[in-house]
Amino acid sequence: MRKLFMLITVFILAVSFNLFAQSPGRRNIGFGVMLGDPTGLTLKIWTPTNNAFVIDLGSSYFGSPRINVDYLWHFNAFRSNTVNLYAGPGAALGFGKGHGIWYDNNQGFYVRNNNAGLGVRGVFGVDFVPQNNPLEFFVELGVLVGLAPDFGSAVDAAIGIRFYP
Repeated sequence: MRKLFMLITVFILAVSFNLFAQSPGRRNIGFGVMLGDPTGLTLKIWTPTNNAFVIDLGSSYFGSPRINVDYLWHFNAFRSNTVNLYAGPGAALGFGKGHGIWYDNNQGFYVRNNNAGLGVRGVFGVDFVPQNNPLEFFVELGVLVGLAPDFGSAVDAAIGIRFYP
């Protein structure tokens, strides 16, 4: 776990040196909290274009702790300076104990505990950035497809807030 944390830290530092401001208050990196699936911490790193990397670390039924990494495209669908839509692909990695409800013709519905899980996801959301404010509020919905140790699907939904220092 320590090596993974170091790898993520080095990645964030390497990417942040090449960023231009596209976020609230013309800042590149925001961090905050989110409630839903997963519930935990969130980090958003803007790229030179109107895109961003998002890294989430939290608790989830997919595995606890769970790490999401998404690449998002932002769209000004409302022609607004404060409200934008975003969408993009990502990956999820769940460590520890995860829970899943499965169906088998012989057993019917049953609960299976997994030690780790790997999946891909697609996310769609709305973010609200008040003018002259270092905060970003967001609501997102996503589809998670579990690839390992078993194939399955789930729906992710979360609300959150990020602060851009």
